[in-house]
Amino acid sequence: MELKKINKENFFLNLPPEKAHWKEDYLAMYSTQWHGCVVDPDLMMIPVDDHLAHRGDGVFDVIRCVNNKIYQLEAHLKRLERSARSISLKFPTEYAHIREIIKALIKEGGEKNCIIRIILSRGPGSFNTNPYDCPLSQLYVNVVRFKESPPDHYEKGIALITSKIPIKNSFFATIKSCNYLPNVLMKKEAIDKGFEYSVSLDEDGFLAEGSTENIGLVTGAGYLKFPGFQRTLAGVTVNRIFELADALKKEGLIRDVQFAKISLDEAYLCSEIFLTGTSINVVPIVRFDGKRIGKGSPGPVYFRLSSLLREDMTKNQDLLTEVA
Repeated sequence: MELKKINKENFFLNLPPEKAHWKEDYLAMYSTQWHGCVVDPDLMMIPVDDHLAHRGDGVFDVIRCVNNKIYQLEAHLKRLERSARSISLKFPTEYAHIREIIKALIKEGGEKNCIIRIILSRGPGSFNTNPYDCPLSQLYVNVVRFKESPPDHYEKGIALITSKIPIKNSFFATIKSCNYLPNVLMKKEAIDKGFEYSVSLDEDGFLAEGSTENIGLVTGAGYLKFPGFQRTLAGVTVNRIFELADALKKEGLIRDVQFAKISLDEAYLCSEIFLTGTSINVVPIVRFDGKRIGKGSPGPVYFRLSSLLREDMTKNQDLLTEVA
């Protein structure tokens, strides 16, 4: 086989003529490699020797923009920075302008409802595991068109299964690193079995988290519970829902809200289960491992929390950052 030689002169001539369908939602990207942004998906690249690519050596976070307002920007940036410090990842100088970069990218992307993905990487330098081979850390920011889950997920609820993929240990579980292989395998496992989502268990059999979602439930006694963050990622959305749930206590919908250890048996007997996350908000679970949850339909706590969160995402000026 004779290999075609690609160089700087013919590189763009050898790009595939047809547009890849999975790139249709890629709106804009900023990279410290160029100190600028691109809107052509074919140019949204990173160097193959970036430790992000071949070692997963980096951290990231994902943020929602709703009707041209960024929701919980500061909470997401704080988690990103905490993750970076946890792996001794230095911030590139451009990170000081991250807020302006995000706003400019959203404008370039031209969509008022979108997802912002921020990645901090160790940077290019070698194909070794030695992080000191990388002279400069890098910042990559992508803006992607937001696509909401199907309406049926929210109106009728969905089914959930327990994952057999081993959970990350505490140190890695609490860092939003770019090494998401366990999460990928959880998602693959669910889809291969005909489901959309799965949830992991810790070594003692207590509920942990989904591939990218936190889980919550309402016990028969009326307590709203979430797994703690000793073995799971501290979700920005679930933390906000925890705060919003105080209104449900006052309304008498729940007795209390707490972070706690939750066994499978307790989950099977609860009246409501739901998943939460940046891109899904709150999704009700009506069957878990083939067992009906509650009445087999979305419950009152889910509906109230979902309503409170959507209102919070559009009207809470303290948590919204205007793009323009």
